[in-house]
Amino acid sequence: MIGVSRTGDVTTIELQRPEQRNALNHEMVDGIATAVTGAVDAGARVIVLTGQGTVFCAGADLSGPVYDQDFLEKLLAMLRVIDSVPVPVIAALNGPALGAGLQLAMAADLRVMAPESMVGIPAAKIGVAVDDWTIKRLVSLVGGGVARGITLACESLSADRAWELGFANKIGDLADAQHWAATIAVLAPLTLQHYKLVLNDDGTRDAAPAAHLESMMRAWESEDLEEGKRARIEKRMPVYRGR
Repeated sequence: MIGVSRTGDVTTIELQRPEQRNALNHEMVDGIATAVTGAVDAGARVIVLTGQGTVFCAGADLSGPVYDQDFLEKLLAMLRVIDSVPVPVIAALNGPALGAGLQLAMAADLRVMAPESMVGIPAAKIGVAVDDWTIKRLVSLVGGGVARGITLACESLSADRAWELGFANKIGDLADAQHWAATIAVLAPLTLQHYKLVLNDDGTRDAAPAAHLESMMRAWESEDLEEGKRARIEKRMPVYRGR
């Protein structure tokens, strides 16, 4: 499910579950974390993260046991690994990045988006809620107003709009991302490590207030979540009641 290749000092990690639109399950989350730390241990100077096929990552695999709290905790731990490794990580978005897919892209330090790619967080459509890290990082990357539209209204962001906002650093494909990674890999690694440490100190590393955690878990443990799951199986619009 996870492919790893290396050219020079650049390691490319590929999500390889195209039949499920590279949706994340427990195995893939573990595999990404292992691949990222393994690449750093093997001396990679830059990591490129991409998806196989036409989708970067469609989010969590809703057909599996991803509604459990242990999956949520495992996902957030994996994002922290990407966020904290001492080398630049470039997300090469070959297609849509939704929910957990957008979280992956935001955990990376730089983003190259294919023209047809887009990002969004449809959590409110299925009755779950994202954490403080996700919301704060989204605000830091696209601004508060756009972040509100993406979260509260489930609006998506096209590649062109993402580039205008600075969320996408470049418009291009995997080859463009790998070429850029090679040019970064020759730069002074301790300097880049310092820059990454400072840039990622955007409030996302602060502990979430207890009230925020309680509010998030109310959604994850709600009747609305169960309604969202039933509606998905029955292929109908959910009817949420706020309980």
